[in-house]
Amino acid sequence: MIILITGASHAGKTVLAQKMLEKYKYPYLSIDHLKMGLIRSGNTALTPQDDDKLTDYLWPVVREMIKTAVENRQNLIVEGCYVPFEWRKDFDERYLPSIGFVCLAMTGKYIDSHFDEIKKHASDIEVRRDDDCVPDDLKEDNRKCIEGFRQAGEQITLIEDDYEKTVAEYLFL
Repeated sequence: MIILITGASHAGKTVLAQKMLEKYKYPYLSIDHLKMGLIRSGNTALTPQDDDKLTDYLWPVVREMIKTAVENRQNLIVEGCYVPFEWRKDFDERYLPSIGFVCLAMTGKYIDSHFDEIKKHASDIEVRRDDDCVPDDLKEDNRKCIEGFRQAGEQITLIEDDYEKTVAEYLFL
């Protein structure tokens, strides 16, 4: 089983992936780690700020890693924001039944009422350097994520009042 976790910035993707790793003992691939490895090694001129270009650059590699894991009947958690809205089009019927999809996004109301808590937990799993997150940018990122994945026909797990309660369902797969 492949568990593909994506969503907006600061929505708790990495925290959920870590909890799933601990509970299910599935290996875990961070797309952010792949991104930074390619950037730091000089294998790309892209920067961490090149979000759309990074999706186009990273997704073909991640997609083929997912296919390989499915073909080998291996479990894998894949987590990161560099998943295209239309990701399903890259897999045929041999692969899709083996891929569970989770998209996390926060409502504007949640961001407004929990912004200090969101910032406090920003480095729970990975250290965020120069985290210049502000409420308006966070709301815009979440809005784009929600709209894009909904237009693609995907279900979004909306964080509206309690993060822990909202994601708890994924820990009982």
